Amino acid sequence: MFAKDVIIKRCSMNLYIKNMVCQRCIIVVKQILAGIGCETNDVLLGEIKLQEELSVEKFGLLTLKLNEVGFELIQEPNQRMVETIKKLIIEKVQTGFIEPHFTVSRYLKKYTLKDYSTLTKVFSANESCTIEKYFILQKLEKAKELLLYGDMAINTVARNLGYCSSQYFSLQFRKVYNYSPKEFIVAGAAARKPIDKVCLEYTKYP
Repeated sequence: MFAKDVIIKRCSMNLYIKNMVCQRCIIVVKQILAGIGCETNDVLLGEIKLQEELSVEKFGLLTLKLNEVGFELIQEPNQRMVETIKKLIIEKVQTGFIEPHFTVSRYLKKYTLKDYSTLTKVFSANESCTIEKYFILQKLEKAKELLLYGDMAINTVARNLGYCSSQYFSLQFRKVYNYSPKEFIVAGAAARKPIDKVCLEYTKYP
């Protein structure tokens, strides 16, 4: 192998991280990497692109520091696939707009280049809910944010998140949380949940 090949290999080395769900997570991971002297090409949701291979000592320190703030390095391929699915769904939902005819199956197949049946099998085997339920729960948590801070009417939130009607949105909202969107607005921010915990929080969702 030529020296140039070694450099290319090292520059393309990626690490995958569980539980990164927002821009603040990226900032925290960048701070950890800087603190232990790791040079990177980029840090994305769920992924670190390293400039060079880590020593055993740095890898161990990085693992420890990430665990301290609730993150986890992923080495198993199926877990990496699950985190990729989560990342794609979160990124889509966080835009605050879901097209009327959007389907999560077509969306994931487009960006993972994998058959949806394979994705669902792997996801369900590693998580406490299906992809479809995870997508719904992420939409409902985004709805909470929009209802509290977006100054939007319930029917506008429902439409922006791809629901065919505000009635169906309210029905699904109550089915998951046991209270209506209007009741949530009264309860306020205390009723919100971290978006990386939705599967854990709502395993009883039918």
